[in-house]
Amino acid sequence: MMIAPARPYDVLLVEDDVADAMLIEDALTARGTRNLTQVQDGIAALDYLRRPGQARPDLIVLDLNMPRMNGRELLAVIKSDEDLRTIPVVVLTTSSAPDDVTAAYRQHANAYVTKPVNLDDFERAVQSIDAFYLDTATKLPRQ
Repeated sequence: MMIAPARPYDVLLVEDDVADAMLIEDALTARGTRNLTQVQDGIAALDYLRRPGQARPDLIVLDLNMPRMNGRELLAVIKSDEDLRTIPVVVLTTSSAPDDVTAAYRQHANAYVTKPVNLDDFERAVQSIDAFYLDTATKLPRQ
């Protein structure tokens, strides 16, 4: 059962698979997401995140296997960037390999969920981030 968050929030979905993107969008929309922006690779995500005047998303949902710049590379850039590192990131990928899971958490991913998407697991991951970050975070103004 989807429970709406205390407030609607903005999500950046970094996913190149159309079917997965639609499923994730449906799940997040049911939670009350105010705005979902989808990009298909890490380069497009960085372009979006660094666009002057662009509001920061409250959450990034990130696939690992994408063209141009993959999710591992993007996660490293996000978590090493002073302006972006506080944005929570849920890794959502097909790999359940222990090395991939460990590497994602080592790079400071906030949650790791495997595909095919188990909506209950995805919901729990997002709710844990809601509780820890989204309910207490304040949006920092972009410089």
